[in-house]
Amino acid sequence: MFGDLRENSKGYDLKPLSGLLLIERGGSPRPIADFVTDAADGVNWIKIGDANEGSIYITHTKEKIKPEGAKKSRYVKPGDFLLSNSMSFGHPYILTIDGYIHDGWLVLRDEKGVFDKKFLYALLSSSYAASSFEAMAAGSVVKNLNKDLVGRLTVPVPVMEEQKRYADFLEQSDKSKCVVQTILTFAMYNTY
Repeated sequence: MFGDLRENSKGYDLKPLSGLLLIERGGSPRPIADFVTDAADGVNWIKIGDANEGSIYITHTKEKIKPEGAKKSRYVKPGDFLLSNSMSFGHPYILTIDGYIHDGWLVLRDEKGVFDKKFLYALLSSSYAASSFEAMAAGSVVKNLNKDLVGRLTVPVPVMEEQKRYADFLEQSDKSKCVVQTILTFAMYNTY
């Protein structure tokens, strides 16, 4: 639908994410062990391990931190995007919960309502974004992203109606793919 964004053969106006989204880095209270809690007043502590492979959403956390630890971290809310920024960097997730993030995450917040959430997810998880992040990542041994590098990613910003059409198309394609996989699995295990 959008063609190869590296070549931009369709002539889209490409804009850097830094001008479209608020991008901020997480933070960690130190030492973290002093702030992890099971107390009722604990707040969600969102870690990389809370993201399930193959899932678009982060829906729960395994740990909570004390409110005083939250003061040294970054608050995030439902609808925010999280992007891993270290080691296996560049994986986007959409939050369905609120909580606090450590410095292994970047939060991308669409305060201006520029993007359809599923469209933005598709952009951030595209091969275009992945190869761009790989080329931009800093570090010789462990590559990392930071808010400035992520902010440099240029993306198309079609009108909202077109974004929704594209997101709906992707969703339908995923459903069709699941049906085909189910049929193939059934056929593979139920042939005589």
